[in-house]
Amino acid sequence: MNTMNSSSLPPALAAMSEQIQTAAAVGQTLHIQGGNSKVLYGDRSARQPNDGVLSTASLPFKCDHEPTELVVTASGNVLLSQLQSVLAAKGQYLPFDPPHFGDTATVGGMVAAGLSGPARASSGSVRDYVLGVHLLDGKGDVLQFGGQVMKNVAGYDVSRLLAGSMGQLGVIVEVSLKVQPLPVADLTLVLEATQAQALQRLNAWAALPLPLNASAWLADGDDATGAGDGQLFVRLRGAQAAVASAHQRLAQEGARAVEFSAANALWPSLREHTHQFFSLPPGMAMWRLSVPDTCPPLPMGVAPLLEWGGAQRWVKAPVSAAASLRATALAMGGHATLFRGAAGEIASTPVFTPLSSSLERIHRQLFAQLDPSRVWNTGRMGCLA
Repeated sequence: MNTMNSSSLPPALAAMSEQIQTAAAVGQTLHIQGGNSKVLYGDRSARQPNDGVLSTASLPFKCDHEPTELVVTASGNVLLSQLQSVLAAKGQYLPFDPPHFGDTATVGGMVAAGLSGPARASSGSVRDYVLGVHLLDGKGDVLQFGGQVMKNVAGYDVSRLLAGSMGQLGVIVEVSLKVQPLPVADLTLVLEATQAQALQRLNAWAALPLPLNASAWLADGDDATGAGDGQLFVRLRGAQAAVASAHQRLAQEGARAVEFSAANALWPSLREHTHQFFSLPPGMAMWRLSVPDTCPPLPMGVAPLLEWGGAQRWVKAPVSAAASLRATALAMGGHATLFRGAAGEIASTPVFTPLSSSLERIHRQLFAQLDPSRVWNTGRMGCLA
């Protein structure tokens, strides 16, 4: 870890550092604000009217791509769409398929939210691609963790801990990410299957050398329980020969190719939650259940959306179902997150599954090092408020 001297900071960073130090001195809580595209995600119950806002808009702009090294370094306020355009121009991309949830999504918000798209199960998460960061902590210091190469270090790997930290550890000033070449071949297949059949097939295929990049099972429109028929979509990505071979093999099980235009609309709609499944009737909330991919259909009584080979299951249920949903997920070795719903209802219900005592202790130790004055709104993660 390296610390930058405050006297050597660029003017914009120096001003942000001063705002943090002033807040710490008067006991004010600050909220980090980037593009606000993920503002509906996370616990909002702890926010108070007199809390301050620390905007990342004035961060010094940086977007340095080194194609031959498969590395990109960008400031936290770079638009995610802009970064992806820079990568695409050189035939590269972010394999974890991060959701935008709006045109204002930033690179810093992408890391802080820690959300990944349909390809997460095969390609890894945001955390797996973070190489290093510059962090503005709760004391107003700029700290540097990691670098542009992967290194094993003792203690906490803070650069990776920032993925999914929801702004609780500080402002992501700059982040270095590893990237990959765009796949040569891309093909989506679909076959009819019940939820149980889809899970069986996905688990069987996972043991085979198939270029499976993403999967999604959706119940038929007239099935309200998820016990009946549905459609299993799988995306194949990789070398031309590998995709062609997998296509031939899965066709023997009834899979058929999806037209490119339809496939090109499906996966972004799942990633961005614009698919009709994610529309919420009055009184319902969107729950994300994370369970082992070998877990059988859960006794939900409602039709879920399965992703990540069955490891991620989206369920529409009232906020009042929190206890039963979390108990069901816990019994299967997983957890349930209240992802989206009416603001008033979410404010009265924990968004995330409460931490175990050991994990809470680790969180407190980490916050004590990076934010001793509790400048950052720790309620965003639903813990340590």
